[in-house]
Amino acid sequence: MTFPEGSTLQFTDDLSICRVLNGMWQVSGAHGSINVEAAVQAMIGYLDDGFTTWDLADHYGPAEDLVGEFRRRLLNFGGPEELARIQAFTKWVPRPGPMTREIVENNVGISLRRMDVESLDLMQFHWWDYSNSAYLDALDHLSDIRDEGRIRHLAVTNFDTEHLRTIIEHGTAIVSNQVQYSLVDMRPEQQMVPFCRESGVQLLTYGTVCGGLLTDRYLGQPEPPRRDLNTASLGKYKQMVDAWGGWELFQELLQTLRGVADKHGVSIANVAVRYILDRPAVAGVIVGARLGVSDNRADNARVFEFSLDDDDLEAIAAVQARSRDLYRIIGDCGDEYRR
Repeated sequence: MTFPEGSTLQFTDDLSICRVLNGMWQVSGAHGSINVEAAVQAMIGYLDDGFTTWDLADHYGPAEDLVGEFRRRLLNFGGPEELARIQAFTKWVPRPGPMTREIVENNVGISLRRMDVESLDLMQFHWWDYSNSAYLDALDHLSDIRDEGRIRHLAVTNFDTEHLRTIIEHGTAIVSNQVQYSLVDMRPEQQMVPFCRESGVQLLTYGTVCGGLLTDRYLGQPEPPRRDLNTASLGKYKQMVDAWGGWELFQELLQTLRGVADKHGVSIANVAVRYILDRPAVAGVIVGARLGVSDNRADNARVFEFSLDDDDLEAIAAVQARSRDLYRIIGDCGDEYRR
C-alpha cells in the first residue's frame, strides 16, 4: 500500500513517522487475551501497509516484548534496512517516589531489553502526582541517558499545560506530549495547543475515536448498557460522552459525521481522525490496534485520501457548540488521572 503525501511527518531530525500511529494499549489485558504469534504477524501486516509507527508502554502487558519479537523477525527476514522502517515509542510510568539515577537507568534498561534495541526511539514519561517534584529529577536523569545515546528523544504523556511549562522552563528538551483529543474532548485547545505552538512541543493524541464509539457501529444505536461496554476503552470513553452532552447529542454528532463521511466516501472514524490530524500542533493520532483480533488497516488508510472543507467544519462545530465544556468539568489535559 502506498500512502499519499501528507501521511508521514518529519517528527524529529532523525525520525519520520506515519501520522496514524498503531496503539498497543489493546494488548494490555483490558481488551481480552492476545495470541502472541497472531499479534506479531499482524504487526508485520501493518508495516507492509505503511503503518510504521507504534505507541506502547512498559505497563501495556506484553507490548514491549511483542516489539522485541517483531524486530527480531524483521531482522531475520529483511535485515537492518527492513528493521529501520519502524518507529516504536514506549512510556515509563513509575510510582511517584525518589528518582535516583539508578532507578531511572534500571527502568530504561528493562525497556531496552524487552524491545531488543540499543536505543529507544522515544521515551514518553508519565507522572501521577504533581505535589511530588521528583518528576524533574527523573527527567534530568532521562535527559542524561538520552545524551549518552540510549534514548533518542524524550517526551511526556498526560502532562497538563502548567507542568509542561515547568518542564520546559527547567531546561528539559521535550519533543512531544501525548494527550486525549477528539471531537468530544477538545480540552487541548484551551491551553495546551497554544503553549505547544509557542514552545515547539508536538502533540500525539489518543482517544480520537473514543475507543470505537466515534464509528459507524454506534450510529443510530440505543445507548449501550454498561454490560455491553466490554472493553476498558468503551467504558472510559462512554463516561466522556456522558460528561460532554449525553447519548442523544452524541447521536447528532454521529449523524453529522455520517453526512460528512458520505460526501467524501469514507467512514465516521476517518472523519474523526482527519479532524484532529488537521489541528495545530498535532503530529499524529494514535488508533488502537487489536492485534490478531480485528483489522482496520484498510479503513485507517482512507484518512489520507481526503480533506475536510469549511462546510464540513461548520457542520461539526454546530453540534459541538451545544455540548458541555469539558475543560470546566474535568480540567486541563491529564487532569482526569489526578482527581
